[in-house]
Amino acid sequence: MLLEGKNAVIYGGGGSIGGAAARAFAAEGARVFLAGRTAATLERVAGDIRAAGGEAETAEVDALDERAVDEHADAVAAKAGSLDVSFNVIQHGDVQGTPFAEMSLADYERPVITALRTTFLTVRAAVRHMKRQGSGVILAFGGSGDPVRDYHVGGLQTAFEVIEAMRRQVSAELGRDGVRFVTLRTGGVPETIPAGFEGRDALIESLTEPTMLGRTATLEDVGQVAAFVASDRARTMTAATVNVSCGALIDY
Repeated sequence: MLLEGKNAVIYGGGGSIGGAAARAFAAEGARVFLAGRTAATLERVAGDIRAAGGEAETAEVDALDERAVDEHADAVAAKAGSLDVSFNVIQHGDVQGTPFAEMSLADYERPVITALRTTFLTVRAAVRHMKRQGSGVILAFGGSGDPVRDYHVGGLQTAFEVIEAMRRQVSAELGRDGVRFVTLRTGGVPETIPAGFEGRDALIESLTEPTMLGRTATLEDVGQVAAFVASDRARTMTAATVNVSCGALIDY
């Protein structure tokens, strides 16, 4: 098992991406700690993991609350003996579909400020333990990308750039302490688009059309890649992005 003996915290663990990562981590032997603001969704994911024979614990944590984040990370490290993986996939509150010229400052800056605050808090809480341990992995989701034509993403991409800047900084500062930081980029996962979302079919087509494989990444794909990157098999990877886009995003 790739993650046997590892302890992983997933913020937003009750969501689609967080849940997929949690299930994959647990399947690879990790003990997962699901954190989020909605107990019911966290317990649903935890129940799936336990039913499959894995270990999962839940906690109501607001990942924008400095004290709550620090206390939870400290509790996990004390209880489990280590904090080995931290993956933050909480929603950033971005508004999409509104043209830039018509968007309010509040709507544009909300995901940027949220991404900065929650990423800083959760990463700092984890690396304090990882530095002491001499090992640990920080994962992020989203990553840099080209502007999206014919669709208005608001502050979403700007928020991703904030996380990418932090990825580079943390990797440079803490690499010698055994801490790795990697971002997963997908180009979009249709399963995360709500069923009632206006223009859903057209959006899915726009995500699928530019891929080289003729399909988009699934939630299972994302979870399995995240588990690999979090494992010691990927111990040479840091300050990096992992392309899980089926060829929609081209690396040069």
